[in-house]
Amino acid sequence: MNLAASTKTASGLYYRDITVGTGKTIVAGDSINVKYSGALANGSVFDPGTRPYGFTIPGSVIQGWNEGLLGMKVGGTRQLIIPPSLGYGANGRDQIPPNAVLVFTVQPQ
Repeated sequence: MNLAASTKTASGLYYRDITVGTGKTIVAGDSINVKYSGALANGSVFDPGTRPYGFTIPGSVIQGWNEGLLGMKVGGTRQLIIPPSLGYGANGRDQIPPNAVLVFTVQPQ
């Protein structure tokens, strides 16, 4: 997790393009499939993302994904560092503890 190499948004989300895609730029209303993996800030993987997840953006995903995928080009790879307020907050979820910072690597297809 490299905050210095990342861009911070007004909401507190950090993102960094690992590779810039050559496909369509993602905008609100697009239906996308995303390959991904998710980890806690300490590196502990909670979701290896064994299969792509499909949804319409904005959709039934955490706010950090809705915000972090917009403007990305299909085919690229982006790291999202998501504060608790844009993730699962004070409640946590399954293997994600309350108030956890989440680190996702996302690849829209």
